[in-house]
Amino acid sequence: MPELPEVEITHRGIAPHISGKRVTRVVVREPRLRWPVPRRLALEFTGQTIIGVSRRGKYLLLATDAGTAILHLGMSGSLRVVAADTAGGKHDHVDIVFNDRQALRLTDPRRFGALLWTRRPPEQHKLLRDLGPEPLGSAFTGAYLHALSRGRKVAVKNFIMNSHNVVGIGNIYANEALYMAGIHPGRAAGRISKKKYELLVEVVREVLNDSIAQGGTTLRDFVNSEGQPGYFRLELNVYGKRGEPCISCRTLIREIRQGQRATFYCPECQR
Repeated sequence: MPELPEVEITHRGIAPHISGKRVTRVVVREPRLRWPVPRRLALEFTGQTIIGVSRRGKYLLLATDAGTAILHLGMSGSLRVVAADTAGGKHDHVDIVFNDRQALRLTDPRRFGALLWTRRPPEQHKLLRDLGPEPLGSAFTGAYLHALSRGRKVAVKNFIMNSHNVVGIGNIYANEALYMAGIHPGRAAGRISKKKYELLVEVVREVLNDSIAQGGTTLRDFVNSEGQPGYFRLELNVYGKRGEPCISCRTLIREIRQGQRATFYCPECQR
């Protein structure tokens, strides 16, 4: 599943190619995505100029004077800029065609993505209004996490992966950040000190920024007729390394299940 760094790279990849462009038509080949593509989208979007491209959590927002298109890549979706006359494939479900004869194409083999439309400010949309702060933004602090977690018995890994608390910390990034902060993933969120949360915020930002920096080399992949956005892998410390020695203490990495997700940790370094 595309995580926050991949979505941010998508944001950066498409923005220069569609900002300021006028939508001349919307081609919907398959409206049955995670939520049906609104019937009014083509009518309301056509003729509008893209005045802003932004990201909120894992959602991409294409702003116009009339409203905002809300895009989500789901489990396997991707966006790329293609020539408008490029034939659509089996999984190419929507083309947003612009006045320069280029199109933003949504490809989604599993159809868990979405393309919605809202006339209201996007932050009021039901999918966005309850989201927590951005992990790379100024509102995400150790003090914030510490205050929010008081009295909470939920495991800290689940706590930071909850999008109501903070957006975009996926499973791999949660595993890696907790290792770097020396926090056991099963520890109750309410039993972690403010100082530890400050460290956790610091390493969450580090691991996300490192991922985004690595993905920056894939920006060219958003403008072609065949390629997919290039994803990237972190230099992982614990994720997927069950039974391998910890890079710090040589204790063997363990694996448990939390919320139906795999969790990897060092029993010596993480307390």
